[in-house]
Amino acid sequence: MAYLRNPLAWYKRYVEHVYDTPTNPASIVGRAGHIALQHFYGGISKEGAVDLGLEYLRSVADFEINFGKAKSKAARKEKRLSIEKDYLQAIGFYLAKPPRYSVQGIEVKAMGSVPGVPLPIKAVSDLVVDSRVERGALDIVDHKFVDVFSPGGSYKTLFVMQALFNYYTVTQTFNKPVKRFIFHECKKRKNADGRSQMRRHVIDFESRNEEFAVFNRLLREATEDIRGRRVFLPNPSDMFEGENSFEVYRLGLQKSGSVNAKEPDLLDLGSDASML
Repeated sequence: MAYLRNPLAWYKRYVEHVYDTPTNPASIVGRAGHIALQHFYGGISKEGAVDLGLEYLRSVADFEINFGKAKSKAARKEKRLSIEKDYLQAIGFYLAKPPRYSVQGIEVKAMGSVPGVPLPIKAVSDLVVDSRVERGALDIVDHKFVDVFSPGGSYKTLFVMQALFNYYTVTQTFNKPVKRFIFHECKKRKNADGRSQMRRHVIDFESRNEEFAVFNRLLREATEDIRGRRVFLPNPSDMFEGENSFEVYRLGLQKSGSVNAKEPDLLDLGSDASML
């Protein structure tokens, strides 16, 4: 997805391995939430898990954060307090009544292969758990901390693509059938009408044959496009890295020519759904 959104930003990160783009506050809150849940499902108390997420959040240096319009020292301090507030509120909503699972793996980083695709793929699964629909099978669980619930739910393209990355890596790592991808969205801001802050979506892999075919075709064709690309262009309209990618292009820092001489190691899916 990163490649489709912004080829030059993709090249900078996954081929040249330059990671200098500041992180958005929402991503920091999400990462802190994932760290807290990683420890909670690993057996630590709710309070201890929350503290470990907060410890991570406070360890992020100012230069790593995209503060937007908050330029002064006082404005940045206020923004950091706002980030902490969002995190504590969001993780509090989740842990008020956390889903319970029989956990087989936490933050599972795994490799896999997709038929017909020349490069291996990698994905990180928040939780790998015993399936409740078939004995001996597995489900994959993912957590998302959001400002608004996602329209489309389990049929949202980005979620389906992420689920399929995880399907191949978990199936091949655990050597067991994988039945479902379950993702829990936790809304960070309290609903004024008192509705639940949590929403659960389920992708049943057995009913998604068409999505498997499209996923396979997209990976194959994206890989071929990367192999033959002569120049990596920026996308100024990219809300995440548009300005940075255009600055790289303006200064002529990008390299032209095919990536055949320096191919990416794999097709990658990070914990925040940063695919391919």
